[in-house]
Amino acid sequence: MKRLVFCFLLIFALSHLISLPANAYSYGDPNEEELANVYKEMLIELDKNPSDYATAQKHFETIKKEIDMHMGPEPAKIILQNLEDENKEETIKNMEKLLVLNIARRLENIEKNFTEYETSKRLLAKGFATYEALSPKVEAKNPELHKQIDAEFDKALASLGNPGLFGVGEKEADQKAFTESKEKILSALQKEFKLKSLEVGHFSESATEPASQKKKEWTDISNLRNWIPLVLIIGVIAAIVIVTIRKRSRR
Repeated sequence: MKRLVFCFLLIFALSHLISLPANAYSYGDPNEEELANVYKEMLIELDKNPSDYATAQKHFETIKKEIDMHMGPEPAKIILQNLEDENKEETIKNMEKLLVLNIARRLENIEKNFTEYETSKRLLAKGFATYEALSPKVEAKNPELHKQIDAEFDKALASLGNPGLFGVGEKEADQKAFTESKEKILSALQKEFKLKSLEVGHFSESATEPASQKKKEWTDISNLRNWIPLVLIIGVIAAIVIVTIRKRSRR
């Protein structure tokens, strides 16, 4: 009798796996991407009246070390300067660009380790969680684009395949299909958020320049051309002094 019950339970479990293979797919907890969570927390602080830049900076500093590790020191330096300048618009724009770069990083890493199903699935969950943080802005501005990006994430997930359980529910992975979805997602986000490059290390090419770092060309003492007027002025003054001294000596 026990063997019979066990057989029925085994058949039920296997049939459940076979009939619902799609449910084996999951993006995981959409809140598991810390950068996306910090972005949302910062928006709450920046949307206050007046904006709470100090608290927003505290949130950002919790992920600064990770950003420096994966993106280099440049992005954090620029965003911290935006917060110091109390420039809400630049802070948000540069955070959005950082999120897009994070999505690109996650998807590129999937492509490099495509055969590792569990790792790829986890990275895609992180990439999708990052997009979810940006999606309200994308959807508000271009609902159709949001639908397209969302659909491509679904296709990317399906392209990972499924190793199944003991061969049951197994689905072959399709790297070509993943690459196509990845390129569509990244191309759309790059255009939407106006990034010149999606490569790590090129953040400043797309970042909104901090106000305090904007130098007027004529005040930049590192530029040799800006010394020419000063040299000419000193030369004129010196010439006048010399002529005056000579006139006095002749008297």
